[in-house]
Amino acid sequence: MTALLEVNNLSTGYGKAEVIPGLSLEVKAGSIVTVIGPNGAGKTTLLNAIMGLQPSKGAVTLGGRDISATPVEERLVAGLCLVAEKRELFGQMSVADNMVLGGYSRRKVRDDSRERDLEEAYRQFPRLLERRHQVANTLSGGERQMLAIARALMSRPKLLMLDEPSLGLAPLIVKEVLEKVSQLRDTGVSILIVEQNARAALQIADYGYVLESGTVAMEGPAAELAGDRHIIETYLGARKH
Repeated sequence: MTALLEVNNLSTGYGKAEVIPGLSLEVKAGSIVTVIGPNGAGKTTLLNAIMGLQPSKGAVTLGGRDISATPVEERLVAGLCLVAEKRELFGQMSVADNMVLGGYSRRKVRDDSRERDLEEAYRQFPRLLERRHQVANTLSGGERQMLAIARALMSRPKLLMLDEPSLGLAPLIVKEVLEKVSQLRDTGVSILIVEQNARAALQIADYGYVLESGTVAMEGPAAELAGDRHIIETYLGARKH
């Protein structure tokens, strides 16, 4: 598989505080890559920098195109989409209206592809179809996360970045949401997922990076990381299962 996303020697921070001193990673086309690590490791900062929400130095390449200097809106049009940790839904609007706004970057498209995309998103997330007239703020935590992901799909991303999708969700709901994420890979969407729930993330990922203090401490196939003694002791607890 060829690299869809390449991040080379990316550095960023806040004021004089450097959070990421020079990080490199890649996401192969058609794969799920996870970045795990403790709080404060720089995981969210990394996603924000890749999306262009956080000023950074270094190179970010998407599909062979250098997007390092392009604004957020152009990165979105190029096929990069971030579902933030806070989900950032339009809480007083209906599920259906949130979904339509998700396709705003493709508003100039004159064919019926957006309508087809909406139908496909509802097929993938049938609960949202049932709740389509419901106000977003009244959804459960799991439904809100599914709406955030489904809304992002309306922009037809080549790479979907997810920041802590399991945050605040009950274990059974976490399993359901991450199963949906895993299924998206089968539709051709590549995924970069940041997770503090390392066990759940490594179960669905193809490849993983362990971030500590803004640097890559370890990397490798997800199955290998899940069986590594250091990862088990530090992030997964004493058990391997």
